[in-house]
Amino acid sequence: MYNELKRARKILEAESDAIRNIKIDRNFARAVAILLKCRNKVVTTGMGKAGDIAQKIAGTLCSTGTPSCFLHPGESAHGDLGLLDKGDVIVAFSTSGKTREVIEMLERSRGLGIHSIIGVTSHPDSTIRALCNVVINMGEITEPCKLGLTPTASTAVMMAIGDALALVVMEKRKFSKEQFGLRHHGGYLGQKARMLHTAPGPVSIR
Repeated sequence: MYNELKRARKILEAESDAIRNIKIDRNFARAVAILLKCRNKVVTTGMGKAGDIAQKIAGTLCSTGTPSCFLHPGESAHGDLGLLDKGDVIVAFSTSGKTREVIEMLERSRGLGIHSIIGVTSHPDSTIRALCNVVINMGEITEPCKLGLTPTASTAVMMAIGDALALVVMEKRKFSKEQFGLRHHGGYLGQKARMLHTAPGPVSIR
């Protein structure tokens, strides 16, 4: 058991180190400004595990006051690109930045009049860099997988960057607890958002 716990600790440390090494610079601030100015919707995209992260970030943006949805790069080639409207902002997640489906989608999006694309990528020679207005660098990522292949540290970094964008934009909008509750009326979080701040009064026992 000791070896398993030691290995698990190393994996957790690798992911946390990757997040700590993210360099937050003026490109992050530029991305926030683009999201705040968006008058339509934010469309997140990514392929494979990056797509899973993109879907989560779209949900977080929606619940914090920024209308958003996920567009699958593969399906975009079969009509789903019709989801896009002029004035939308795309946030593209891709560690390599060389994924064919993502590149093709961004190229076609430009042709449809999408002028604001934010890229989240790691490789310095990422192809999507040339297609983006702003690029948030993930830094050089070493996956803790013994094969060096399974996306784990990279997806942790993507998630952290996406969450940071969503929360900073939420705070800049002065998004309130009440507004959160209107968009999240179900479950525990919805109930918590609607709870009054006043302390409960004395309870009478009959």
